[in-house]
Amino acid sequence: MVKIIADTTCGLPHEIIKERGIPFIPQVVMFGEESFHDDGEFDTARFLEKLKASKELPKTAAPEPPLYYPFFEEAKRSGESVIVVAPTSKASGTVRSAQTAALEFPGVDIRVVDTLTISCNLASLVLVANDMAKAGKSADEIVAKLNDLIPRGQIYFLVDTLEYLARGGRIGGAKRLLAELLEIKPILQIKDGQVESFEQHRTKKRALARLVDVVAEQYQSGEDFHLCVLQVEAEKEAEVLVEELKSRVNVQTIPIYQLPPAIVVHAGPKAMGVGFFV
Repeated sequence: MVKIIADTTCGLPHEIIKERGIPFIPQVVMFGEESFHDDGEFDTARFLEKLKASKELPKTAAPEPPLYYPFFEEAKRSGESVIVVAPTSKASGTVRSAQTAALEFPGVDIRVVDTLTISCNLASLVLVANDMAKAGKSADEIVAKLNDLIPRGQIYFLVDTLEYLARGGRIGGAKRLLAELLEIKPILQIKDGQVESFEQHRTKKRALARLVDVVAEQYQSGEDFHLCVLQVEAEKEAEVLVEELKSRVNVQTIPIYQLPPAIVVHAGPKAMGVGFFV
């Protein structure tokens, strides 16, 4: 049997995580001297309240390696293999933390997969891995499937302001100021594990319409497409986006995943986007 371990950057709802029995490792969010694990006790809603009241931009940190120990210890006792489905190592230290924790369990088969993605695409990869594990697939088979999907992943998203990405060092301050000066709404993407510019539009409405076009252009029917929507404080807009996507591509179910605090720190409120695999 293979145990799949996820973390909060995938944005999977706690009810799904609990129902599937997937260990869920929290990220760390720091407001000055205060630090919080972004788990059920410090969820996105509470985080947003604190973010809006704070004069200082919070920082994030990867999970401490000891958070993995109980699950690795359980695998040692049971003889299970473990696959940690981790967010991109180019934006998070989670891969390094899991690898560091694994060094304490030299006799256990622990695989740490750098997915080079975050948010809803990471959620899709976690669910794929979990489904395969429940179906009795081997660790080699699951890792091979993930490695096949990872380079095919596409995430395109909008942010309400570039302030958070600029202050967090994800884009240059000059780009932020230029975009705001010209009133540009850029479409950003996760490319090779990092935030990159994709296109620029003069209004949010046009940018959202372009997201639908991008999906329609790249959509390929089949179970590996895994179309999903990400959002924070944009529930109604996300629901409208889902309906527009359904009208353009043959997909009956498109899950909406909320961005967790560790990602909202960089994306800011009102962010939304789409993820899928080509």
